[in-house]
Amino acid sequence: MDPTKAKSDLNPDAFNDLARLVHTACGLKLVPEKIMMVQSRLRHRLRALDMSSFDAYVRLLCSPAGMDEKQHMISALTTNVSHFFREPHHFDVLTTAMRDEFRRRIYKKERIRIWSAGCSNGQEPYSIAMHLLGEIPGLADADFRILATDVDKRVIQFARRGQYALQQVSGIPEQHRRAFTHIDTADGQSVTIGAAVKSLISFQELNLISDWPMRHPFDAIFCRNVVIYFDAETQNRLWPRFANALRSDGFFFLGHSERVNAPDTFGFSSIGPTAYQRTGHSLPGFQKRGHLNGTA
Repeated sequence: MDPTKAKSDLNPDAFNDLARLVHTACGLKLVPEKIMMVQSRLRHRLRALDMSSFDAYVRLLCSPAGMDEKQHMISALTTNVSHFFREPHHFDVLTTAMRDEFRRRIYKKERIRIWSAGCSNGQEPYSIAMHLLGEIPGLADADFRILATDVDKRVIQFARRGQYALQQVSGIPEQHRRAFTHIDTADGQSVTIGAAVKSLISFQELNLISDWPMRHPFDAIFCRNVVIYFDAETQNRLWPRFANALRSDGFFFLGHSERVNAPDTFGFSSIGPTAYQRTGHSLPGFQKRGHLNGTA
């Protein structure tokens, strides 16, 4: 039977079961108004599994046999759209505030760490690295690393390759494109991020609503256009965890449609549009377990 026809509509009961499962798995909030979008994004999974209905698909997801399929489902429902040098004012805020401090640490051979949380296809961490390398001489040889994480294993694998179509790199400033990328000679239609930038970034799979196994605090965390998909309760659990994952004066950046309401409640002060700085003491809500490779 063609799974795009009879019995393939996602009925309200199956949608509610799916929404609960997705929220538990990764914090994503699915509202009834999104039922057509969800149905559209998951149709190819029904075809791949030769299933004739969403009821059967949801039953699979809710069963022990559906463990592997949950990752495919999350990948299908997660929006992996990003651009190089998106919202560049955040990079300017970080550079202006930390230029002298980073220079001091370069001289003292001290750690500089940044986290791109929800890095999607990799454009954000690569942009951060290129910007800072271009602005702060000596950073390439310093103890400088960027952790880039995402819940979607497939986009992490894509990001590690660091290869993009020509139209995808249009946002990279020309001076950075010359210094940090090269056009692939095989087809001339794709651009690869250079080894000098790749070596600074550790791409790892991480679910934000699970444990965060990082061992050391960050100077800045970028979590842009991610929490907008979470409900307010999940966001309010994440804010103190982000605050406690930062150094005492670290920076936290959100996407243009995201806000920390009453930021002082969660250990932040607002320093500009969707930009925050850590203040105060540690707050409840941040647990550490072990460590991720490449973040030491």
